[in-house]
Amino acid sequence: MKGLWWTKLLDFISPRHCVVCGRRLEATERSLCSVCVLHMPRTTYQFTPDDNPMVQLFWHLTPIKNAAALIFYEPHSEMAQMVYELKYHDRPDIGEDLGRLMANEMQLAHFFDDVDVLLPVPLSRKRMRQRGYNQSEQLAIGIKDITRLPIAKNIIKRKHFQQSQTKLSRQERQENVNDMFVLKNGTPLENKHVLLIDDICTTGATLIACTDAIRHIKGIRISVLTLGFTKS
Repeated sequence: MKGLWWTKLLDFISPRHCVVCGRRLEATERSLCSVCVLHMPRTTYQFTPDDNPMVQLFWHLTPIKNAAALIFYEPHSEMAQMVYELKYHDRPDIGEDLGRLMANEMQLAHFFDDVDVLLPVPLSRKRMRQRGYNQSEQLAIGIKDITRLPIAKNIIKRKHFQQSQTKLSRQERQENVNDMFVLKNGTPLENKHVLLIDDICTTGATLIACTDAIRHIKGIRISVLTLGFTKS
């Protein structure tokens, strides 16, 4: 009750607005208004995590157990604005809020039931300096708030960042991330079901490269969860 009162006071002094539609937020709303949350283009892939268009991207390429995304992502759409704000406008709080939303909805399908640990896809050192935070880790923090699953750190390192994936073809994306990740310490993930966390999955190239860096750890099982999935 005290927290809600404080939020109402802060909102009176400095109103918060929905990152999608711009409407003033109520005290109980976080980052997105209830209307925009209701109209998010959900995939519902969490109900068929081992056989859906997203997990099929990885078939015959790398061993993924399950894969799901909260929404279908379309660049330049209204919903894309929240990802843009998260990544480029210094709004790490959006990642945590969306992570909590993802976790609450995925739990309904028992998506986390046998997951042991969360592993956010790392950023390059250059990107971390520019942004100040890793958007995938912010999503993982929100997921942890709901699921209480631990977040693995210092497991893999992103060696370099060649260029943005945004305007590349599927083949170019894969070439752009080849050998991008290196394993630092796989021991904490031995015999664990690891859930890779990223913001957007388009061709799966980054997630495949990340999986390739950890797939030979003893007894590891790997699944993937992203905020958005871009339909081809």
